[in-house]
Amino acid sequence: MTMAVRSLGWLGVRTSAADAMNAFYRDVLHLEVILERPGATWFRLQDGTEVHVYGPDDEDHAFFGTAPVVGLAVESFRAAHAGLARAGVEFLYPEPQRADGRAWQHFRAPDGNVYEIIGPDDLG
Repeated sequence: MTMAVRSLGWLGVRTSAADAMNAFYRDVLHLEVILERPGATWFRLQDGTEVHVYGPDDEDHAFFGTAPVVGLAVESFRAAHAGLARAGVEFLYPEPQRADGRAWQHFRAPDGNVYEIIGPDDLG
């Protein structure tokens, strides 16, 4: 099976302007707030895609750097992961994260930015 990217599956950003970005997503774009906690707010687009905003003190997402992180929704996580590994892509942590029937893993692309593949947890 070859890698097939279906759509953009997720967007995240770690920013010192988290309050302003939260207000923009909530009050200007009218995105649905699905989680709010100190340092993080998650939003949902009408198609179900999530947009996460992390403040500068959120250490779990320090690896994001200053650019938005885009998740690529794939048909098969296993096939996409294998294809990226064969291409020599640098994954940022050794094992994929898994929850609720989905798997995802962040990687560094040739432009130096962080991206993610996310898809069905078909790892077995």
